[in-house]
Amino acid sequence: MVVSAVNFTEGGPLTILQQFIASACEVLPLEWRIVVFVHDRRLLAVGRAQFVEIPAAKTSWLFRMYVEWIAFRAHARRLRPDLWVSLHDMTPRVGPIRQAVYCHNPMPFYRLRLRDVWLDPRMLLFRFFYAIIYRINIRRNYAVVVQQSWLREEFRRWVGTDTRIIVSHPEVERPAIGSERVRSGHACGVTFLYPALPRVFKNIELVCRAVGLLEGNQHWRSQVALTIDGTENRYARWLCASFGELKTVRFVGRQSAQQMQALYSASDCLLFPSLIETWGLPISEAKRLGMPMMVADLPYAHETVGRYDQVDFIDVQDAPALAGKMLVFQNDRASHSRTQGVEPSPPFACGWRELLSLLVEGLD
Repeated sequence: MVVSAVNFTEGGPLTILQQFIASACEVLPLEWRIVVFVHDRRLLAVGRAQFVEIPAAKTSWLFRMYVEWIAFRAHARRLRPDLWVSLHDMTPRVGPIRQAVYCHNPMPFYRLRLRDVWLDPRMLLFRFFYAIIYRINIRRNYAVVVQQSWLREEFRRWVGTDTRIIVSHPEVERPAIGSERVRSGHACGVTFLYPALPRVFKNIELVCRAVGLLEGNQHWRSQVALTIDGTENRYARWLCASFGELKTVRFVGRQSAQQMQALYSASDCLLFPSLIETWGLPISEAKRLGMPMMVADLPYAHETVGRYDQVDFIDVQDAPALAGKMLVFQNDRASHSRTQGVEPSPPFACGWRELLSLLVEGLD
């Protein structure tokens, strides 16, 4: 098996690569050779896999396309793999080999607003570029892998129903902080946490507008922590310029893994009003901690939450409604309801082991 992931260097994508390779080394019999094309092998000391570095793949999109559509074909002729898995959205040209592509960027399906283009002009180009990249060679794949059912339906609109599209829920590691958290208490209010990078689709301004309404209420005595500081990009600067005077919003900046553990430990409720996600990792992290949450009333969030009894789904356009829910939670923490999760229809994989079984079935 060949795995290509030459642009994964940090964050969630790197975690996906590490978990996938670790599972492959554990699940596939020893007669399977596992070769992984990466940017930097030092990031991936995993199992028995062999790593091939292509650091120049991240220097430009032009060279990246050369690697995907020309260089990988030469490697495929040399290696003659039984299965080629591309973990980073693009389908390489590798000849008559079983292929699978893992698609985890939702941007082609995001409806841009004029304000989004002003705050992040590159997003317009990025959205259309990814829509083209996704489509090229996609029908060559034995399987297209996505994280949620709504993404499968979007891809079906592109490629039709004859392409096998697998929904594969990611594996989320349990946070190191365990299940005990330091809670604020009623005297000083509660702490709401929205862990998000400053991307326009994260809808951070909804939270800020809700707090702006709450600060005019004499009963409001809580605070909100946002993981931005205003220096990251135009959107972050706009947020801090527009809402920096709010007394109960803390712009804490980007956090390390250890700092995020401390933030979760000190927080009472997760806010997650993002407009689009392939999964929404903070939802899973908060759920594992038994943390109350207020999340977007959108398909991705419903699937990520699954079965849970401490969630409130919110209108992503209604700041007054969110403010009301936050005030109720501050006062009695009784605004949450129980949900029933629905498992996606087949083909469906719950974790990497099941996904690998689906990808290699029928191979010798």
